[in-house]
Amino acid sequence: MMRRQSGINVPLFALTSTESWGIGEFHDLPMFARWAAEAGQSLLQILPINEMSTIERSPYSAMSAMALDPIYVSLPQLVDFAGLGGELALDEPDRATLLALRQSPRIQYTDVRTFKERWLRRSFERFLRLEVSRGSPRALRFDQFIADEAWWLDEYAVFRALHALHDELPWHLWPEPLARADPAAVAAAREALHSEIRYRMYLQWIAAEQWADAKRLAWPVRVFGDLPFMNSADSPDVWARQHEFRFDATIGVPPDAFSETGQDWGLPPWRWDVMAKSDFTWIRARARRYAALYDGFRVDHLVGLYRMYIRPLDHTLPAFFEPGDEPGQVALGETLIGVLGAGPPAPALIAEDLGVIPNFVRESMARLDLPGLKVLRWERHWDQPGQPLIDPTGFPERSVATTGTHDIEPLAATDEITTDEQRVAVLRSLLSAGSSLTLIPLQDVFGWTERINRPAVVDDINWTWRLPWPVDTWLDGPVTVEPADRLRAWTRDAGR
Repeated sequence: MMRRQSGINVPLFALTSTESWGIGEFHDLPMFARWAAEAGQSLLQILPINEMSTIERSPYSAMSAMALDPIYVSLPQLVDFAGLGGELALDEPDRATLLALRQSPRIQYTDVRTFKERWLRRSFERFLRLEVSRGSPRALRFDQFIADEAWWLDEYAVFRALHALHDELPWHLWPEPLARADPAAVAAAREALHSEIRYRMYLQWIAAEQWADAKRLAWPVRVFGDLPFMNSADSPDVWARQHEFRFDATIGVPPDAFSETGQDWGLPPWRWDVMAKSDFTWIRARARRYAALYDGFRVDHLVGLYRMYIRPLDHTLPAFFEPGDEPGQVALGETLIGVLGAGPPAPALIAEDLGVIPNFVRESMARLDLPGLKVLRWERHWDQPGQPLIDPTGFPERSVATTGTHDIEPLAATDEITTDEQRVAVLRSLLSAGSSLTLIPLQDVFGWTERINRPAVVDDINWTWRLPWPVDTWLDGPVTVEPADRLRAWTRDAGR
């Protein structure tokens, strides 16, 4: 990552096209990548795309650390859906639903998921009837996928089938002994739920194939992912490893720039000491999965690898989780970072090191040569009168400079930026940074004010932003071509 580069930060769900069904899909990524390449950008950073529960929209509270979310599958690109007649097979009510989803100014997650689920099941039934029954090449490819990915897929598919059987209730509300993931009970369920398990595997297979195609077609633009610190307690990962997690507390952060009272993410803390006894097998599995999916990835909440801020459910005072001494925290953090970056193939890592970060974590990052984030508006001489901004040209090479993240408002929504000229000046200042990589949130390229997320807020707006124009038209007209031309020129002038 030492070559000077620049990229765009944008969630996949926002990249809707004329073909997508109300949400950005795998097939839409390479179309946007072509525009990014025209804009002189060599990298796309997306938010997590792990499967979320039917009631969840935050990609940082996914129900699986391994599975891709089928909500991103493109039905028009699916052979089995085409075999049903494609969109011509939709009746009048379905056509009306699809039109409403495509025209909605925001993503309607529940409606999209319900609509896609019906047609994905019909596609699976056709796949069984016409391909599996005769052992077609695609059926053999499906079997090979199941064999190759069994190390995570089997556990996930069994859990997902059980989840559906119990009306999507969380596993702790399942009857015993399934709630304890008792091996005998799970084996019996595996036999009884064979068809549903195969369906869940089918969804992951088509998601994997579409994702691989999207990533290949996005080249030479590289695709970086985002590794959430933790996923939901209602997940196959936690269900199958209950002894490795705590259920008497939740993870969060102390008061910081985002919240005066701190944040409670409602996610279960890891038991470091228990995980260490298995040489962090689950963490290694996550690293293996992400290394296979992405060219590199951002490590969310890096400081949590050294120490976790937990909030006990009995309302006693929040505190940092053990190891309690600094040398132990350093050893733990550096071990886990080594695990995440091991590969194969060894991925490029970016550290999300925002918020309250102890000096010993900064020193550890320097030893590991791990690039952290430099958000322009927060890089200041805090000890000087007026707290002036630091000149970005002085940022260390081994860092990632950006104008913002998904958790903060875009430039045009801030009090400091009131004109396009000011916004352009900030972007050009960003590109001139000493950092080897700059990441520009897409909103800041166009001067949009829409936020992706407001931390610690649960409403109908968070995570629902989508592009104002279909991504497959972005190389066709001046409204998007001219900004691409300008960004390419600024990027070239900055030596990126």
